[in-house]
Amino acid sequence: MIGVPSSLPIHRPRVTTVTLSLPLLAALLVAVPVFVQAPWVRLAPMAATFFTVPLVAVGVVLEQRASGPWRRFGVLLVGFAGSWLGGSLFWGWFRLHPLWHLPIEAFALPLALAGLGSRWRLAASFYLASLLGTAATDAVIAAGGVMPFWPQVLAAAPAQAPVLLQEAAAAALQPVPLTLILLSGALLARLCTALWRRGDQDSQLAAATLATTLAVDGIFLLAAALAPRLSGLI
Repeated sequence: MIGVPSSLPIHRPRVTTVTLSLPLLAALLVAVPVFVQAPWVRLAPMAATFFTVPLVAVGVVLEQRASGPWRRFGVLLVGFAGSWLGGSLFWGWFRLHPLWHLPIEAFALPLALAGLGSRWRLAASFYLASLLGTAATDAVIAAGGVMPFWPQVLAAAPAQAPVLLQEAAAAALQPVPLTLILLSGALLARLCTALWRRGDQDSQLAAATLATTLAVDGIFLLAAALAPRLSGLI
């Protein structure tokens, strides 16, 4: 056998950490509000809302002064700040008015659409994918006739809320609402797959964001049906 001279470099295919890490970071940023923002907004809505300022500041500084993965993370953080602000505003002051949910969450929609053609494309992709997941969830809740339970559950006493939440879950699992849930889930799952197969960072980040949103909503539905006291809606 002819050996390879030790002086010659051996080239190995390298997987860039950016391509792999950004979708994972996006998924984590979707899950963070479930465990951090929800209880924070409930206890101190003003503080949670103003936390948007350091999020944007850190994101802008990283975008302008960092490079490589850190710069891209800064851009992603700005998109997350938009979702954070919308969520804080709604759950802090308008949580008993479900029809205001999507309009408030979509406050930055014009900026996000404009950002798709700029250096803030990653931020826009995250925000738009998160907003699409929110819109799909609200649409299914409304079409399935479950929307009236929303303010009842949130305004109920702690002892009564699990009972109402379980009733809402039972209503969602009726044939018509369940069919809508399954169809919308299947369509969005196909969209996630199509976005991921495009291969570029923006599309894969959007796919991870949307897929995680669907997973979180599915967990909420199961928690409401099987263990309502553990559900994040209470």
